[in-house]
Amino acid sequence: MTIVNLIRLTRFAAPLLAAAFAWPLPIAAETAIHLRLDRKIDGPAAPFFVAIDRGYFKAEGLDVTVDAAGADPQDAIKLLTTARYDLAVSDINPLIELRDQAATAIKAVFVVFDKPPAAIIARKSRGIAAPSDLAGKMLAAPSSEPASALWPIFAKLNNIDTGQVRVESVGLPVRDPMLASGEVDAITGCAFTSYIDLKERGVPRDDLIVWLMADYGVELYGDVIMASENFAAEKPEALRGFLRAYVKALKETVRDPGSAIETVLRRSDGAKRETELERLRMAIAENIVTPALRTGGFGAVDPARFATALDQLSLTYRFKSKDKASESFDPSFLPPAAERSISNTASR
Repeated sequence: MTIVNLIRLTRFAAPLLAAAFAWPLPIAAETAIHLRLDRKIDGPAAPFFVAIDRGYFKAEGLDVTVDAAGADPQDAIKLLTTARYDLAVSDINPLIELRDQAATAIKAVFVVFDKPPAAIIARKSRGIAAPSDLAGKMLAAPSSEPASALWPIFAKLNNIDTGQVRVESVGLPVRDPMLASGEVDAITGCAFTSYIDLKERGVPRDDLIVWLMADYGVELYGDVIMASENFAAEKPEALRGFLRAYVKALKETVRDPGSAIETVLRRSDGAKRETELERLRMAIAENIVTPALRTGGFGAVDPARFATALDQLSLTYRFKSKDKASESFDPSFLPPAAERSISNTASR
């Protein structure tokens, strides 16, 4: 090719090259994440929707979808073994047992409830004022609800003879109505769910007594964010980005629950603002912002406490390997401690 022809070709190609580089480059697609809750969409779920509505997930390059639980709250763990869900919120203790049985490789990556909301809710009018008063009484305990699994541990730690308590395994939908109607004397349940729902059913506030199991010696953790094995292995940066966004939204929820609850009301038809706000504030005060969290920050576990929790689980469950069970929580995806600090996060 002659120099003249090369010059002519360059003159012809230059505008085409300029146009090609001026054309907008395709925007990278957001990573889709599907998360499953272990309850209906209620007040304590607000941080997930705050992160969606205020664009915190989007800023991390994530497109997050959140689904409510089905009939069985513990389905959340089972569904992580399918390709349908990447993350789930559920109680950590069934996960610990499943991992010990080599039934799953799923791990917890963030503690949502530092103190579990598992509780005994009783009626004073049934002659109950202290845990020891449960002797001779009837306790409704749905097998699908995490608190029922903790009842034997609570009983052993508080010297309650379970042989003297009549425990009825009932369906989750009928548990609260049975206590409200007086068919049973007490129930196991989630404090911020059953206590508030019972008041909504007309049970007088001063007739209800709530014993958080965590206030009576139970050292176990509660709900955690869990990641499927494939998601954690294949998209670790997306998982880290999810937790960064969630922590930011969680802090804002703690700081201003009144504003955060609006994100829930937009997604829960028929929900009452006052009811869900009370539920959220109760969860923040009793389950999320705990003395331990003020030291360790959001999301982490304390190794010594976790070891104690495993010892307590062993009161009712025979471990194959406690060492293996201790690996149920993976802290490697957590944001740095400074980002998880609770400082300047006072609720109002």
